[in-house]
Parts: sequence; structure tokens; C-alpha cells
Amino acid sequence: MTSQVPVGVFRKTILPLSETFIQAQAQAMIGFVPRYLGLAPAPRSLVSPSQAILLSSQQSTLARAKGILFSATGFAPGFQRAVEDFAPALIHAHFAPDGAVAQHLTSALRIPLVVTLHGYDVTTHDRDLKRSLAGRLYLSQRNRLWEKASLFLCVSRFIRQQALEAGFPQQKLMVQSIGINRAMFQPVPQSGEKLVLFVGRLVAKKGCIHLLRAMQTVQRQEPDAQLAVIGDGPLRASLQHSAIELNLRCEFLGAQTASSVMEWMRRARLLCMPSITAPDGDSEGLGMVMLEAQATGRPIVGFRTGGIPEAISEGVTGLLAAPGDDQELAAHLLRMLSDEALWNSASEAAISWVKERFDLADRTRELETIYRGMLAAGV
Repeated sequence: MTSQVPVGVFRKTILPLSETFIQAQAQAMIGFVPRYLGLAPAPRSLVSPSQAILLSSQQSTLARAKGILFSATGFAPGFQRAVEDFAPALIHAHFAPDGAVAQHLTSALRIPLVVTLHGYDVTTHDRDLKRSLAGRLYLSQRNRLWEKASLFLCVSRFIRQQALEAGFPQQKLMVQSIGINRAMFQPVPQSGEKLVLFVGRLVAKKGCIHLLRAMQTVQRQEPDAQLAVIGDGPLRASLQHSAIELNLRCEFLGAQTASSVMEWMRRARLLCMPSITAPDGDSEGLGMVMLEAQATGRPIVGFRTGGIPEAISEGVTGLLAAPGDDQELAAHLLRMLSDEALWNSASEAAISWVKERFDLADRTRELETIYRGMLAAGV
């Protein structure tokens, strides 16, 4: 194999602000030249149009119709020709439904398909997937995806087990996490603020309501404690209403850029990840923001759910409560806010934890070795 081999990075929507981990992995490649492939740009994309080959260059009703047609049939001659001109050696799709769409391209080009499984794509119940057109399209093509994909990369052991239980072929499953760019998320001393930070989409799985309830207890005992919530989603209005009802000192900041998130991490005492298993089965695959926070020296407090126990060293880099136990969550928050010895120990351990297990360069070199092995074997 020679260096600088073209590879397509596929996501149906290129590339939402929350998916910096996909961008980071692509940017960390050195033996491959990545280019984003997708159906349409995100409303606020992380990447410029010149970095992507898109079925449609705008978000519109026509673009949505073209996307549905391609997802169902693979028909889009112009899009396919543009991808052929780029001549990727393989396509790496993120999330299983995106892999089901990308397989139209890999079948036509006769190249391998790698799919990273992140969370909802293997934990959400089929009955809930059927509620959307995209979900029904995915389910109709899932068996073919299992057959055609060369490899499924699981971001945690938890996700691998969930994929097995969902029917994914065991011989094609491999645990391979995406790492953290430690040059961006560098250790910083604590600011002195008793600030609890939440970063995540405001959806049921992220469990923000449990943090709000826990913070009521925390702020009664620690009057200086503050909460900052970064993220947006369908539950934002109801969560803001709950914060008012609970009389919390809490700021909802909406979606933020990666640099802004980093600034808030510098101010924060800790990151709280109160993720739960949502009613539709959706669970946390790993929790990249926890790795980012630990890289800066911020301990984690959260629930013992999904892949979270694999993202931290429980009792060493953070504290985990039983899922949904707001009072235990509050007790852990209070300990991490008030116990200087515990905070210092957890902060130092968190930095080492990420360096040893989740360094972006290390994980990406591992990924490129996987790519080369597949291509050499003609998989």
C-alpha cells in the first residue's frame, strides 16, 4: 500500500455541529485522504462545501425527495459519478442507517464498506425505528447491510454486545473507539468556580432532567454551585421550565462550537453525564464529551449506563450512580464539588486515562491499519 489513499467518509447529513468526533478522526488520518460524502449539508455544518461530495447542496424539499429516492434505490447518476471521480479505496460510514445508504455506492464502485456503530443505531427498538420513514427504509435494507458491509466498528464493548443481540454478524464486529485530540483538549487548572457542566443533545437519552433534580439538592447545600447546560433539542423548553420550577441557578446555552465548549470546560469543576436508557431503547454508546472533559482534567459524575463505565475509571476518574437515582447523583456531585483531595486525584488520573486509552493519533493509526489490512486482503 502507498500513502495518501482516498477514503470516503459517509454521513447522510454533512456534518452536524455535535459530530466533531467524526471530523476529528478524518483530520487525524495521515495515510489516507478523506473526503466527506453525503446527501445534504447540515444547517450549520462543521465542514465547507469544498470538503464534501453531496447529492444536494442545499436543505430543501427537493433535496429531501432526492435523498429518499437514493436511500431507497441508490439512483443518483450524477452523485455516483462524482464519487467515482474521487475514486475512494473504501467508504467509512458513521451510524448503521447511514451505512445502509452508503452501501449503494460501495456496491456500484465494488469497494469495501466500513460502518462505525455509535449508539442509537443498535440500541433503539425496531418498533420505534418504524415510526419514521428513514427508520423504515433502514430496516428494509438492514439484512443487506449485514451481508455487504466488510466490517462494523463498535465504539465500546457495550455497543458490540447490543449489535450482537440486534442480529449483526459476529465475525464482522470489532471494538474500535474514536480518540480525543489532546492538543485541543489540554489539561487546565480549575478556575475556582463551583460550576457543573452538561454537554449533550436535549433528548430523553441524555437524562438532563435527572441532573436538574439533583442540582436542587446540591444548591441547597452548596449555595455557590452553578449549572451550565450546553446543547439543544426537543426537550429544551420543558427542561428550562423545570429549572425555573426547581428554582435553580442554571444557564441554558444552546448548541455551541467546539471552541466554546472548551472554554466552558476550562471554567467547570466537573462534567455531569446523567445518561439513561430512553423509552425507545436508545442508550449511550460511549460518550465522547466525557473523554474530552477528562483530557482537560475534569472528573466525571454520571449514571452507570450504556458505555459510560468504559469511558471512565469508576472511583478513579469519576463517580457513577445507579441509573435514575437522583439523590445518589446529587451526593456524588457534592463530593466532587467539595472534596479537594478527591478532585485533585480524579483530575490527575483522568488526564492519564485519556492519554493511555483514547489518544486520537493512536486510535486513528489503529484505524488506518484496519483499512490497510482490509484492502490488502481484498475484503
